[in-house]
Amino acid sequence: MTQYVIDPPAVTAVPVAGGGLFPVRRVFCVGRNYAEHTREMGGDPDREEPFFFTKPADAVLINGADMPYPTKTKDLHHEMELVVAIGTGGRDIAEADALSHVYGYAAGLDMTRRDLQAQAKKGGKPWDMSKGFDLSGPVGDIAPASHIGHPAAGKIELVVNGVPRQSSDLAKQIWNVPETIAYLSGLVELAPGDLIFTGTPEGVAAVVSGDVLEGEIAGVGTVRTRIV
Repeated sequence: MTQYVIDPPAVTAVPVAGGGLFPVRRVFCVGRNYAEHTREMGGDPDREEPFFFTKPADAVLINGADMPYPTKTKDLHHEMELVVAIGTGGRDIAEADALSHVYGYAAGLDMTRRDLQAQAKKGGKPWDMSKGFDLSGPVGDIAPASHIGHPAAGKIELVVNGVPRQSSDLAKQIWNVPETIAYLSGLVELAPGDLIFTGTPEGVAAVVSGDVLEGEIAGVGTVRTRIV
């Protein structure tokens, strides 16, 4: 029997709609995957290949739990996203085969310390701490693809305190889900339990303590958290 010198960490898991838990291995996030958001962030959507950053698995926040306002920032932003849950791993996955590797989908929020990100970008430094901080990834229940199929279009929306902030369509993604999986699997070998946040549409903005964030993706599900 393996003898660990400290207690092994708990497994982060996301509830599955209909029952069960999806264990999280890694969290990958696609940057600037909607044209209008790319423009509002100062990028050019016509010339940019996909790029990725990560969050630790235990950044995932589930069950609509409150999210503490993080330290070291005065500019916390929301980014509403479709989340892909990988059920079967692989390397150099072909686009035509990519969807067979998907277990399901969820609605998620990539919360961002925008001021820390801007400072890091300006200094040419990594911006991990602007994205990968504690509880920075609220995720709703995962809907199995066997139940809902593979959504390539449909409304993605976030409201804050009942007021719409972000509203777009999954069809506006620059890189769709099969393309994203194929590209990412050429960089790393994907594994069961990996989550992929697929980018946010335009309308990102700051939130403060007390704000209630409620997101929905048509045919997929919802995500909710309150900033405390």
